[in-house]
Amino acid sequence: MADLLLTCGYVALFLYLIIRWPFFRVEGLGPKAIGVLFLLKVAAGTGLWWIYTFHYADRANADIYKFFDDGNVMFGALRAHPVDYLQMLTGIGTRNPYFSEHYYEVMNNWYRRWETGYYNDAHTMIRYNAVLRLFSFGVYHVHTVFSAFLSLTGLVALYKVFTGLVPGMGRVAAIGLFLWPSMLFWSSAPIKEALLFLGIGLFLLALFRFGQHRNGAKVWIMLLAGLFIQLSLKSYVLACMLPGLAALWWCRRTGNRRAVLKFGTAHLAAALLILAAPLLSPRLDVVAMIHQKLRDMLGVVAATDPGSFIPTTLFEPNAWGLAQASPHALFLTFLSPLATWNIGALGIMGAVENLALLALIPLAAVWARPWREVDLPLLLHALCFCLALGLLIGWTTPVVGAVMRYRIPLLPFYTLAFALVADPRRIARTLRTSLP
Repeated sequence: MADLLLTCGYVALFLYLIIRWPFFRVEGLGPKAIGVLFLLKVAAGTGLWWIYTFHYADRANADIYKFFDDGNVMFGALRAHPVDYLQMLTGIGTRNPYFSEHYYEVMNNWYRRWETGYYNDAHTMIRYNAVLRLFSFGVYHVHTVFSAFLSLTGLVALYKVFTGLVPGMGRVAAIGLFLWPSMLFWSSAPIKEALLFLGIGLFLLALFRFGQHRNGAKVWIMLLAGLFIQLSLKSYVLACMLPGLAALWWCRRTGNRRAVLKFGTAHLAAALLILAAPLLSPRLDVVAMIHQKLRDMLGVVAATDPGSFIPTTLFEPNAWGLAQASPHALFLTFLSPLATWNIGALGIMGAVENLALLALIPLAAVWARPWREVDLPLLLHALCFCLALGLLIGWTTPVVGAVMRYRIPLLPFYTLAFALVADPRRIARTLRTSLP
């Protein structure tokens, strides 16, 4: 009963903040609607807890518990050794046998099974849960409530960006940001995706507000916070976004003529930089990292035999190998969930969601606005990000369940692309004639 009261108390606190905080006063979404979305996210996060507690009851391998349990180990140092706790939170002076023996080796996820030299984002999530432990008193559901609120904050920031870029498409933006089933589930629990959307939202809101906001310090704080969160978690999402942002800035400065050429140039330059990076240091070999990630995933598949595995061949660790694997990678990211409709409720959810994603393509064509009204550079930015992230996910992830989770950062940009092409006036006419 005490756990329930504490959890409900935090839910009430965040509902109060949603009502009172000016940040949540946005056009087209009142505080009540945002409050309902918050409760929906808390319910989805609780549903994920139920699935990984009672249906897939393997606590050691459930991401929702991995970081929570290891965070409790870190938090356990606070009472007897508070300096140790602070050092582990900051990472200062902890690379020695003392911390390894007393704390990190006790955790299950601080050390990777295979070290790649790339930043271990599990450290960020363990620290995050160790901080939340100060407020949760060990109640897992409080971590869900906090994570749902932080994710909601990032998604509201993205909603502000999208509605500012595509006026008249607020409802489309709301559905495409908040209500995709996989978005609801995977961004509402104390796992990486919840914090990732906070970082993406703050970063893009700040970026598109430069020069438009009087409080420059506030914009810089949002920008740096968003960058820090993304770099500490899934920095590859930011990496997929940057070439398109650079090309978008180029178009905004020089005009929209030859936008396709500018985007192609920016992405070609990024690809050449990635291929040349190993000449500076073997640790910068991105192709080798992608190859290692797929090999690790195939090892996990062999050990666990997941029901949604799609047969995938390990490609050669070079640029030609990546190119040959690209069609299969795109199939995995954008079409493979259609093959999971017969493996339970989550499989049906994935298949239905994928059908809806595919349906947006002919709908955008039917409802297309005049081409002169389309913001082509912004459309290319959204499509290039979806393509880049889709390739990266497909190159490394042959399990459909994991694909559904990893691809949720591209869902808002996929929706943005639809909103840029579709004409809100034609959508409204269709709805008026089809509804009784």
